[in-house]
Amino acid sequence: MALKNSQYYSIMREYEQRQLKNHDIQTAHYNEVCEKLPEFKALDDSIAILSVQYGKKLLNGDEKAVSSLKEELAILRSSKKKLLLSAGYPEDYLDPVYTCRDCKDTGYIGSEKCHCFKKAVIDLLYDQSNIKELSADASFDNFRLDFYPTSYYDKKTGRSARAMMEDTLKVCHQFIDTFGTEFRNLFFYGSVGVGKTYLSTCIARKIMEKEFSVLYLSAPQLFNALAQTAFDRRDADAKNMNEYIFSCDLLIIDDLGSEYTNQFIASQFFTCINERLLHRKSTIISTNLSLESLADLYTERSFSRITSSYSLLKIVGDDIRIKKKIKHREDHSCYVEQNES
Repeated sequence: MALKNSQYYSIMREYEQRQLKNHDIQTAHYNEVCEKLPEFKALDDSIAILSVQYGKKLLNGDEKAVSSLKEELAILRSSKKKLLLSAGYPEDYLDPVYTCRDCKDTGYIGSEKCHCFKKAVIDLLYDQSNIKELSADASFDNFRLDFYPTSYYDKKTGRSARAMMEDTLKVCHQFIDTFGTEFRNLFFYGSVGVGKTYLSTCIARKIMEKEFSVLYLSAPQLFNALAQTAFDRRDADAKNMNEYIFSCDLLIIDDLGSEYTNQFIASQFFTCINERLLHRKSTIISTNLSLESLADLYTERSFSRITSSYSLLKIVGDDIRIKKKIKHREDHSCYVEQNES
């Protein structure tokens, strides 16, 4: 798991708050029962007095003290249980309250992280990833190869859109399966609407399920964040974002080329991808640009880093968003016709 200390402590603070809240609930239950059943409180006081008395006997060498105490405590606890049930309370009404009974709200079962802790990690990573802003249905379960027809051919390679996407999916799954053990980077390029962002989001969700940190930024968001740090080093929020851009396990730069590009942007882009390569932090870049345009806009150095260190994956086909709109209209028309008939 690749959590920063601040992220880990943030989750543990939530567990502390959960423990305090549940302790307050248990205390409220106890006070309620004692107020309604004064004899219940008397039994509890007797247990406390007995424990002290027998503790003294044990210290004075009375070897039978422990067994005698157990017998008397069993009788008193049985009386408490009967009294509680007779008043209409459930048997476990005064038991400790836990949000997660498996780890008793500690986040750990022995030395292993509990399933609730793992979920908390994933939820935190989602909140910090910007992925929630994207399509909620983006997942490999919903990925449809039929949007990439066998009849659509790439002019340069002569391969069909379907064959190219099948190969791309294999590389994407290898990227996910080996993430954390092998260092890889992906570069998706192709025309508008062929599913580059959707595919990046599918990968991001799988990576976060493995408890790695992911940050999604459109190219304008990325360069705005980097520029803010460069021009105002006192801005703490900008500094934190800048550090996260360079340190997160997976950075997704979407729609490269949609930003206004100048010498400063080109320099910042090289610094970003070069630093992440040096520290072996994976990056996914998607763009509508051709490889030729990439070299012209972002310098030969950036182009060299990408072509030598990224898997270059071209995606071709028709605009899927337009296809979906057409299909939606057709489905709506069929629904109207059926209801009118």
